[in-house]
Amino acid sequence: MDPVVYLVDDDPDVLKALQRLLASEGFRVSPSPSTQDFLAAYDPARPGCIVLDIAMPGMTGLELQALLQDRGIDCPVVFLTGHGDIPSSVRAMKAGAVDFLTKPVDADALLEAVQRGVARDAAAHLGTTERQRAQALLDTLTPRERELVPYLLTGRLNKQIAADLGVAEKTIKVHRSRVMHKLGVRSPVELLHFLERAGHR
Repeated sequence: MDPVVYLVDDDPDVLKALQRLLASEGFRVSPSPSTQDFLAAYDPARPGCIVLDIAMPGMTGLELQALLQDRGIDCPVVFLTGHGDIPSSVRAMKAGAVDFLTKPVDADALLEAVQRGVARDAAAHLGTTERQRAQALLDTLTPRERELVPYLLTGRLNKQIAADLGVAEKTIKVHRSRVMHKLGVRSPVELLHFLERAGHR
């Protein structure tokens, strides 16, 4: 899925110039003249980056950043401002902004910031996808198989686990084999790495 750079600026000339610049570098661009238009167009499932004017009528750039965070959306933001507002810049960076650039913006600085933002979001989406895949495999385990997982991490023998759980050694052997097969792991170390990918360790 190609990343999208969302441009949000109420100045149509700036919007057009930035769109042309980013498109010339091969970025897919979605321009919006207001935060409301952006919210209508934004797709959180698609990796990307937001280039956001800080001072706009209605909802400001900082308010939009806060709204997205409240909704659990962590799309990287590059802020633009017509006047170097230091307190706003500090607030934006503390809230996780990629960069805070002053207009008229330097083309190279903007492109570099957007590339960093897109790369950061692509990596986050990849991590989420891996977690979702790992969790989907965990969800295929039966309650008894799931109960066995912490014991398998210890590397203990089947007969030791059987004694702890009060079941036959043969039962543990069967369940161990099924857990390892379903999760695609062959050892306690691989199982530990799998659980880390699933976000369970």
